Formats: sequence, C-alpha cells, structure tokens
Amino acid sequence: MKSRNVWQLVCAVLLAGLASAATAQWELDSQHSTVNFVSVKNGSIAEVHRFESLVGFINEVGELQVAIDLDSVETLIPIRNERMRALFFNTASFPTATVTATVEPALLEALSEAGTVTTELPVKLSLHGMQKDVVVPVTAFGQGQGTLRVFSSQPFILQAGDFNLESGVEALRQVAGLKSISTAVPVTLNLLFRRG
Repeated sequence: MKSRNVWQLVCAVLLAGLASAATAQWELDSQHSTVNFVSVKNGSIAEVHRFESLVGFINEVGELQVAIDLDSVETLIPIRNERMRALFFNTASFPTATVTATVEPALLEALSEAGTVTTELPVKLSLHGMQKDVVVPVTAFGQGQGTLRVFSSQPFILQAGDFNLESGVEALRQVAGLKSISTAVPVTLNLLFRRG
C-alpha cells in the first residue's frame, strides 16, 4: 500500500474516533499547529524543518492522539525533502509517526476555563516501527472560545538510534557529501485544539 493511502487510512480512523466521541472532544486544528525539528550538519550548521500535515484529538476521557504524515516533511529544499522521505524516514514502509498520551479530564476542564498549566507530559512516540516513552515539557492554556493551545516549553531531544534511524542519518550524510549530521534531534511543537 502506498504511503499516501496509508496516511488517508490513518486520518479516516482518527476522524471516525472524533465522530463517535462526546461533546467534550478536542480536535486538533492542523492549520494552526506545527511540529518542528532541527538538523545540525558539519558540527555547527543548524536548520529548522517542519511537518505540514497533522491530525489528532483529545477525547472525553483525556486520551490524546496525534498522527504526523512523514511525507509532509518540509525542509524548504525539494530534493532534500525527497531524500528525507526516502533515505531517512523510509515513508514507503513507515509513512506515519504517532503520539499518544493521557491528560486528566479535570485538567482539561480547568484549561478550558482559561487556566494555564506547565508540566512534563509522558507520551508514547511510535516512529519507524519502534515505540519509545518520551517526556515532553509542555505549557498548555485555554484561549477562550473553546480553544486550547499546547506547546513545548523547551525543546526535547530525540535520538535517531532509539528509532533505528542512524543508518538513515548516514545515508543522508553520504548523499549530501557532508562531514557529519547529528543523531540528536531537537524537537518543538505548538498545537491548537478546538472543542467539538
């Protein structure tokens, strides 16, 4: 199955969950949400990249799910986008990264009333056929009118080796003729949820 078809299936499953959830459902506004990561090459050259296609929700019992379309990676250089898809993420086999977590419903209710919380949120990240527990420092606050903003209060670091991506890093290094690419990847997120 082509990766685009797999992504459409993931979206359909998540949206089906949205349709069956109670009115306390929070749906991710993908137009106003971003997940960014930083690559560092040759020891000192840092560049910020992003994913342009996300889908997700928080349901009435606080279960959070976000799926990231890895084919939507945007580095601002088309050939590099292609190399990231083919050599690093291998989106033909692993088209999607998923994040799951649990948020206390009482906390969501407090946030919906314009409260603010800064905490460390344990999440499960599934990427490239591997799953790892990651602690993400986040700040969340209600913006009024049924919106909830969640963003990383500081970057969190993912290690390529934790997801069997070191060979992908090396493949990128070789094809680009670089001396090095860091296998430690800083990530930030800025997510907007709207109450259904």
